[in-house]
Amino acid sequence: MKLGFRPGQVVQELGWDEDCDDDLRIDIEDTTGNELIDQGSGEVADVVLQWWRDDDGDLTDALVDAITELAPGGVVWLLTPKVGREGQVDPSDIADAALTAGLSTTTTVSVAEDWSGTKLVAPRS
Repeated sequence: MKLGFRPGQVVQELGWDEDCDDDLRIDIEDTTGNELIDQGSGEVADVVLQWWRDDDGDLTDALVDAITELAPGGVVWLLTPKVGREGQVDPSDIADAALTAGLSTTTTVSVAEDWSGTKLVAPRS
């Protein structure tokens, strides 16, 4: 899987809605061997899967919330509608929000027919 998921990882899913790609979600669960967990589960996540659309609110706040239960060295995959799709998010908005939240953008890849994924990591200290 191109997102780098590994068996045994705990993946927290935020921002799910009916427009999300269920095939991707199933692939992640199959790869990790775990069900996706919700925010407030009390578990520390290795990866946060954050679905985000342009009209979902304040992206910086969402990213700050996303990393509250993230393990050290963990990553956030920010999933946004692809360019030209309803709800697309400008890449500069992603970069600005990530920086303000204390994260760095690394790569952006196509993760599903309608969704792109941007990998966000905490800078090494």
